[in-house]
Amino acid sequence: MAMETTAESPVPVRTVLQAVSGWIGRLGRIWVEGQITDLNARGGTVYMTLRDPVANMSVRVVGPRAVFEAAGPAVTDGARVVVHAKPDFWINRGTFSLSVLEIRPVGVGELLARLERLKRVLAAEGLFRPERKRPLPFLPGKIGLICGRDSDAEHDVLQNARRRWPAVEFRVENTAVQGPYAVGEVMEALNALDADPGIDVIIIARGGGAMEDLLPFSDEALVRAVSAARTPVVSAIGHEQDAPLLDLVADVRASTPTDAAKKAVPDVREQLQLVRQLRDRGRRCLAGGVERELAWLRAIRSRPALADPVREIERQSEQVMALRDRSRRCLSGALDRAGDELSHTRARLLALSPAATLERGYAIVQREGGAVVRESAVVEDGERLRVRLARGSLGVTVVERGEP
Repeated sequence: MAMETTAESPVPVRTVLQAVSGWIGRLGRIWVEGQITDLNARGGTVYMTLRDPVANMSVRVVGPRAVFEAAGPAVTDGARVVVHAKPDFWINRGTFSLSVLEIRPVGVGELLARLERLKRVLAAEGLFRPERKRPLPFLPGKIGLICGRDSDAEHDVLQNARRRWPAVEFRVENTAVQGPYAVGEVMEALNALDADPGIDVIIIARGGGAMEDLLPFSDEALVRAVSAARTPVVSAIGHEQDAPLLDLVADVRASTPTDAAKKAVPDVREQLQLVRQLRDRGRRCLAGGVERELAWLRAIRSRPALADPVREIERQSEQVMALRDRSRRCLSGALDRAGDELSHTRARLLALSPAATLERGYAIVQREGGAVVRESAVVEDGERLRVRLARGSLGVTVVERGEP
């Protein structure tokens, strides 16, 4: 319930603090998870800070030494724990803290179970689908690198990338890569590099370590930030056997920081060798094509029509004259045969002609009307007849008919 105050009727500090204490007291006993920092024991009381593993927030925790000793030696600085505590608000100092009643270290088995549940949730949302992953550019203009300060991972990425392609440029963002500040700093660096239009690839690199040290790279907030980035991200966390959730959501997973450098930039020697091979192949193809065309031209030029055009014309002329002579012989032979046949036909006609008979001394007797007299019985005595001879004719008169 909100207080009703004005400038004319303010409430004293004690009233405000008492109200805050009452509100906090209504929270009851709660279970809180976090990471221990600043662990300090004074007499029978232990003081520590419980830090949120993602956000840059913390709370003061106070409890009896016996409670901490009951939790075992696993409760140390940097350990992740679950605390059963009662929220307290100290009215006299206006400070908030948690009075610890029980403390339990978060074991590896429980951490793995939590990660597996988170992995299933993210996979169901499709954050690990292969079709969401973007290919890396062949030759990035500038690479963003997120790693620990002066770390082996930074040295491996920079040295191997520059050995492969000396002209490659980097923008390095040094962050915490383990502990309570790691997630926040890595996300801040990721957002800064992703907002830089000159960055073509982002590499998040860290060397190997215990599973607890790599937990920031399985944080849900960081995984979702990498999934939402517009720039392709390469994950190079730990060694081959390490598998944080960042590896599953990144566009490319590298087994080591050295492998990330190899995947991010090409090897200049390999590329030069490839250029030489392609150049030689192109030369061979071009030379082969030119040689084939030259061979074709030589074959064309060696043909008689192009090698000696006049000789070809003469050959064609000789062929024309041969055909002309052949046609003349054929025509002459045909005419001779036709002339002989005509002479034979004429001779036969002459042999069968009445004129030829007359030439041999025969005569043709005709009556006045032109009818040929074949028998003496058909004419009368004193009848005028005409006798046709081989040359000329005679008019005669029948004086006496005789029998054959």
